[in-house]
Amino acid sequence: MKFLKNLGLVLLLALVLAAWVMLPWFGALALAVLLALWMLLTRRGAQARSVTSVGVSTLPQRLGSSAVIVVGIAGVVGVLVALLAMAEGYAETLRKSGSEDTAIVLRGASAAEVASVMSREDITQIAQAPGVAKSAKGEPLVSAETVVAANLPVKGTTTDEEGSVQMRGVGDEAFAVRPQVKIISGRKFQPGLKELIVGQGAARQFEGLEPGKQLRLGSQMWTVTGVFASGDSMESELWADAPVVAETYRRGASRNSVTVKLTDAAAFKDFKAALEANPQLKVDATTTLAFFAKQSEQMTKILRIIGIVVGSIMAVGAVFGALNTMFAAVATRAREIATLRAIGFPGLPVVVAVMLETMLLAALGGLIGGGIAYLLFNGHAASTMAAGSVGKLSFELRVSGQLLWEGLKWALAIGFIGGLFPAVRAASVPVTTALREL
Repeated sequence: MKFLKNLGLVLLLALVLAAWVMLPWFGALALAVLLALWMLLTRRGAQARSVTSVGVSTLPQRLGSSAVIVVGIAGVVGVLVALLAMAEGYAETLRKSGSEDTAIVLRGASAAEVASVMSREDITQIAQAPGVAKSAKGEPLVSAETVVAANLPVKGTTTDEEGSVQMRGVGDEAFAVRPQVKIISGRKFQPGLKELIVGQGAARQFEGLEPGKQLRLGSQMWTVTGVFASGDSMESELWADAPVVAETYRRGASRNSVTVKLTDAAAFKDFKAALEANPQLKVDATTTLAFFAKQSEQMTKILRIIGIVVGSIMAVGAVFGALNTMFAAVATRAREIATLRAIGFPGLPVVVAVMLETMLLAALGGLIGGGIAYLLFNGHAASTMAAGSVGKLSFELRVSGQLLWEGLKWALAIGFIGGLFPAVRAASVPVTTALREL
């Protein structure tokens, strides 16, 4: 009989946790309102409220043991939110790099720019496709770009450690296609010269990227003329004149990709269809929004898996801490609980009271952990290798409201697990047995 009871508890726990994982914040709010109404309007709810108030009032007397739950869960939530903030910041940076009214064209079956090669004839025909926006001079807003890798010394290292940075060869069209790119220090590079501008993310990572400095790229010396900001993944790159980059790295007249400004988002369908219908072209076109979203999928998934695995391992420890604390709390209050049951309190109010006490401590730990993660990590600069790129991607950790809610859900789930079994034990111990304890 005891085995069946424990099995039922495990199954209940699994069902509740499965539903809890998918529950949005307004669903949790609705549950909290229903619980409050039950406690206010029903007899058993009033009994649960009375038992809960007694338990909560004794928390200061059990400050040390209660702190075990709060601190343990705060640690779990803090680490979990911080790790998930990396995935969120990484994905957000790449999402900002694209839009629905711009398209990127690569050689067919190329997964990334560095794997694509576009000829001059390809670029000319792409520029003539329907849906391409025109400048004030009537010229198509098409940016043919070369992407190469460069190695630069990393800031903050005592050795000669070098990191990879992505260098993009562009023309004036690149600034028309990406109007968010703004020079914030120095000036733009001059066409035909070995000059470059650097994204502020790259400037934070690598040495020698201040305006006026010279650095060796390939076999040539280049001069940094300015720093630009864009609020997206482009900030991790170096930009220079496309023909000069192609000459330095022996790429000839070919380019890696073509970025196109469309007349509007609806024009992409006709633009893509025209390219696919052209027998002289073997290219793939996608909106830049979809392209960069796909680029972020793999790394975002890896970062989320790491966060969940680490959080789960820590959560196991927090659950055992909560179990030990609540079993001890129930044991010290065994005579009090038995007395309540002897004068007519049923088991349900006792279970609810113990669960509420545990989940209150868990919620406090979740709020503390989420708050610490937000204060320490929101906006914190980080970098990693970007999927489909030849250089590091600079991004900022982003602790969003959704992540804070996920952390709070984890905290409450730990509290639920840690309080369920002690609560059931408190309500199921025979009254005569409980009265003889202590």
